[in-house]
Amino acid sequence: MTTELTEFAEQTARHMEMNTPRIAKCLAELSEEELWQRPNAASNSVGNLMLHLCGNITQYVLSSLAGQPDQRVRDAEFATEGGYTKAELLQKLQETVNAATQVIRQASQEEMLRERTVQGFQMSGIAIAVHVCEHYSYHTGQIAFWVKLLKSKDLGFYAGINLNAKNA
Repeated sequence: MTTELTEFAEQTARHMEMNTPRIAKCLAELSEEELWQRPNAASNSVGNLMLHLCGNITQYVLSSLAGQPDQRVRDAEFATEGGYTKAELLQKLQETVNAATQVIRQASQEEMLRERTVQGFQMSGIAIAVHVCEHYSYHTGQIAFWVKLLKSKDLGFYAGINLNAKNA
């Protein structure tokens, strides 16, 4: 891969890896019951969102970029109402993200530029990496927001970092 594509892959993977500890912090605040609690009928539980993230990352990266069979059953990600503990879901997510970031980092230039159909969309490997990274961040934010509402507390994602620092 070119230096630019290598840097792109590394930054995409790194940003994905930053979200897993954030979700772990959220899970630490929830009871096993709260894991499956939905804010309302039009929303998903944290458990559903974690299953959805695993399904999405698997379909887009592990199936499309890595060539594994696409066995995703998307509707089940949202219909599930239990059956997994916090620890089981976190392990499933960590394993999925670890496998996906390894694939992204090791993908050839040809794979990153090749167009293919994923979930009905025409996408290059670069587009897949962007999609998965932003999708993971989006749902991490939803999980954090829901936990903040339930627990009425700051989750400390940026504790110890001066976010008011000016650019050098």
